[in-house]
Amino acid sequence: MAHIRQAGIEDIESIIPLFTAYRAFYNIESDPVELRDYLYERLKNNQCVIFLASIDEATTDTAAVGFTQLYPGFSSLSLKNTWTLNDLYVAPEARRLLVGQQLMDRAKQMAKESGACEIMLQTATDNITAQGLYEKLGYERDNDFYCYCLDLED
Repeated sequence: MAHIRQAGIEDIESIIPLFTAYRAFYNIESDPVELRDYLYERLKNNQCVIFLASIDEATTDTAAVGFTQLYPGFSSLSLKNTWTLNDLYVAPEARRLLVGQQLMDRAKQMAKESGACEIMLQTATDNITAQGLYEKLGYERDNDFYCYCLDLED
């Protein structure tokens, strides 16, 4: 069983290797300094919540093995707050240990405690493993709305 806790600024160095591996999964190179600055700004300004998973102290390794990052939002239709689960990553050696599910459960608990009406997330169409986890946990694929993105870096 994993130990899940909310990360703070003091945890940034533990998050960076996981964040780097997460971005590599999507074929995005990472600069550790840039990641450190990004995470520091988000955590310092309370612009996100990061949950960090480590292997239970009863085992031999207590290193961080996964994280999820959520961003707050608002729904004009429901007049309530929402959360966007933007990132979820579990190191290969910790997969099949239910770490992803435990991170998702903690995110759900926090969202409920905050009075949110929903957690929204996106995943790649070919990320079948993640889709299976989300559906197992009760997430439903949205077939009513299209997702559009405008790339502002061109």
